[in-house]
Amino acid sequence: MTGSAPAVAGVGTIAIDAVDPARAGTFWADLIGGTITIDDDGDALVRAPGYPGLDFLRVPDVKSVKNRLHLDLDVTDLTAATQQALALGATVADDVHDGSEWQVLRDPEGNEFCLIPPGVT
Repeated sequence: MTGSAPAVAGVGTIAIDAVDPARAGTFWADLIGGTITIDDDGDALVRAPGYPGLDFLRVPDVKSVKNRLHLDLDVTDLTAATQQALALGATVADDVHDGSEWQVLRDPEGNEFCLIPPGVT
C-alpha cells in the first residue's frame, strides 16, 4: 500500500531506553543545545529547537546489540562536531562504520548515532 496517512501528523518524540536516563539526557541536551527535565519516575526529557523530543526512559538492562534505529545529526563541521561529542562522553564506533564521509559514535549508553556533514546523504 502506498500513499499518505493523513491522521499521522509527524514525529513528536523519540523514546530511548536507558539504564541512567539523567546521564543520557544530559549528554544529549549538551550535544544538541537543549534543556533537560527529570520527571518523577527518573526519566529524562530533552527538548531542543529543531529536534523532536528525546525521552530517555529507565530500563534495567544495558544495551547489548547494534541499534535498529539511530539518529543522524546534520553538522556544519564534522571535525568540530566529532570533537564536541567526544568531549561530552561519546565514543567512536568504527566497528559500525569507519568511513571518512561521516562519523558514527556511541552515546554514554552505547546508542549509535551519526554526524553527517553538508553534502553527504
